Amino acid sequence: MPDLPKETEGNNKDTMNSETDKLPEQENRCTEIFSDTLRGYAGIQEVDYDYTTGSLRAVYDPRLLSNERALEVINHAGREASMRVAQCEAKRKRGEEACQQCAGDLARQLKHQYESAASLPTANFRRNTIEVKFNAPRLTTSENVEIEATFLAPAKEQKKPSGIPVEKLEIAFTIINAMTALTAFLGTGWGWNPVLIIGLYFVAYFTGGWFGLLASIEALKEKTLNVDLLMILAALGAAAIGQPAEGAVLLFLFSLSNTLQTYAMDRSRKAIEKLLDLRPAQATVRRGSRLTTLPIEQLTLGDVVLVRPGERFPIDGEVISGTSDVDQATITGESMPVNKQADDLVFAGTVNGTGSLEIRVTRLAKDTTLARIVKMVEDAQATKANTQRMLDTFEQRYAVFVLIAAVLLIFVPWLGLGHEFQPTFYRAMTWLVVASPCALVISTPASILSAIANGARNGVLFKGGVHLEKTATLKVLAFDKTGTLTSGSPNLTSIQSFSDLAEDDILRLVAALESRSEHPLAKAIVQAAHKRTFSLPPSTDFRAIPGQGVEGNVESRHLWIGNERMFLEREIEIPDQVAQKAFDLQNNGQTAMFVYSASSNEFLGLIAVADALREDAIEMIKSLKQSGIEHVVMLTGDNPKVAAKIAERAGVDEFHADLLPQDKVTVLQSLQRKYGAVAMVGDGVNDAPSLATADIGIAMGGAGTDVAIETADVVLMSDDLRKIPFALGLARQARHVVWQNLTFALAVIVILIASAFGAQLPLPLGVVGHEGSTVLVVLNGLRLLVYRA
Repeated sequence: MPDLPKETEGNNKDTMNSETDKLPEQENRCTEIFSDTLRGYAGIQEVDYDYTTGSLRAVYDPRLLSNERALEVINHAGREASMRVAQCEAKRKRGEEACQQCAGDLARQLKHQYESAASLPTANFRRNTIEVKFNAPRLTTSENVEIEATFLAPAKEQKKPSGIPVEKLEIAFTIINAMTALTAFLGTGWGWNPVLIIGLYFVAYFTGGWFGLLASIEALKEKTLNVDLLMILAALGAAAIGQPAEGAVLLFLFSLSNTLQTYAMDRSRKAIEKLLDLRPAQATVRRGSRLTTLPIEQLTLGDVVLVRPGERFPIDGEVISGTSDVDQATITGESMPVNKQADDLVFAGTVNGTGSLEIRVTRLAKDTTLARIVKMVEDAQATKANTQRMLDTFEQRYAVFVLIAAVLLIFVPWLGLGHEFQPTFYRAMTWLVVASPCALVISTPASILSAIANGARNGVLFKGGVHLEKTATLKVLAFDKTGTLTSGSPNLTSIQSFSDLAEDDILRLVAALESRSEHPLAKAIVQAAHKRTFSLPPSTDFRAIPGQGVEGNVESRHLWIGNERMFLEREIEIPDQVAQKAFDLQNNGQTAMFVYSASSNEFLGLIAVADALREDAIEMIKSLKQSGIEHVVMLTGDNPKVAAKIAERAGVDEFHADLLPQDKVTVLQSLQRKYGAVAMVGDGVNDAPSLATADIGIAMGGAGTDVAIETADVVLMSDDLRKIPFALGLARQARHVVWQNLTFALAVIVILIASAFGAQLPLPLGVVGHEGSTVLVVLNGLRLLVYRA
């Protein structure tokens, strides 16, 4: 087994994927089984499952699983596998829909063999996959091996009546349960044959409890308990003491509640699924002089795609001809169409306006911005908030307590105190129902998942419930200046010559060197040179010096172009005349750069640019402060005088200037020590270290920016600053709804328990209270789907 690289835990993750067919109504039960199987074993750091996509994740110690043992895991789970660089994929295709307990099979093998050696299993039933990420030693890229394995144990399959959609079967069973239970109840009063009555109740119990029974059996196989088991036991207990009608009512309300929950939670899932539905299945591709229609999966990089007026873009690409206004609301959340012309980027799922565009494919169908958004939101929904983790741990222990207490409530009064068996048993069955924590457990995910789905629809991507929860607590925000508070598109404002060179010559030399740089200030200089139709000479030996400037050779001159720090560190004295002019420019809010020839040891001139404050920045900061943000900070690598001007106009409370990337990290750490949780807002590229350091990293302009999506905790898909108050408001509203649900669920449990023992609450009323509270907290959480700032 190769040594692990010396890096932080969690950075070295391999992936295993398994494909299964979909059985929708079993999703949540199976992910619960998967989660409960892994939870509680030494070395397991985190277990999450997602109600909306059926995803489950578990984090383990990264040092105990070799590549060979990883294959053993897959073998014993009963699938085919291929292992390649940092990735294992297992696929099993079936002609019939398979039971989702295959997730439990995989988890069980992991539990028994590798208690602390895997990482991040995910069962995503919407995409028909089970994915397990584990911290095995990373294969080197030179190995790039592919290993095929045959499997020992085929996954279990559950057959269903052919021709009946599985998702409708549970609804049909619930209706049959209600009809047969009601008929049996009425028939008893009308004096029907007892055998017929028993038969009707048998059908009612079978249809009302079938799915719960399956889930209970699987849970018991994994040595766990679930709420389904408590309900089944209570119903059977009612029948055992001669109260079959009450047991049938319990099963009807329980199955009806589950059906309603499935329908309600499905709305969060569909909010994400609809995004992918926006992408056309086919594209019109130019092949020489011919146009042909191809499935988007067959498109390759560089293909030319024609998009006519009113059509949706089928793929991400770069415009090569034509001009049009494009509605990008599905990706960026922008309310107004954006003009697109040659060299502009367009995204799959957005809508073309009135002009025809030809685009060159820049991403494959599986890698489009839209596909990455959906994948990221699904991953986010599988990452639990801390409140939800706490409740999951509580649920297992509480379920055991409820069952033990029910046994004691039967035998202690009956055998120990001499009470009659039937009322004692009846009271214990009522306890099983009213004490079950259904509403409590579902209260958090219903809210968190709805908030994440709403954010995604509006161009705000939270990378998980934990980040949503932490965003709600923020009191301090730090902003990068360039491209965040300012437009990020500075303009050339001044050229000063202190040599024999004309101003145009200085601009031509500087632009030749800055054309090699990606900095926004460099781009402003190059654009100004192009506007003057200069032909730029070649440059060599280019080198960017972070936080200072650039250097290189142009026309036999070795030039240094940068700020004051560049020359102070090299102990090069700046002439008073040059320094004074730079001082004046900076006092006017311009960024001055010195142009120095190391070949002749002279300052050739000054060149200045200015970046305007964004129009919506002032209102955004006012909105943040009104919403409860206590301190707003601006961080920039610009000089203090320019920073002071921008900070004053923007209305920030504090600013730090002349910062290198590592200096921004230091400032953030200082803010964290002083204020607690701090968010950093940046562009996600040059601010990557700062975004990673902050408690919450918020990247702007994530559409098309891989680094933004990978680095930040929250991604704003557009450059709209108004999305920041929206994100904070949504997170706070989600926290408010979660606490509403928790308080309500706990109150109902307490009231029902007190009523069961104090007022002899009948079992049917206990069921109504229990299931009704569960449905109500789900519906309350779904209100977040329509939240607006």
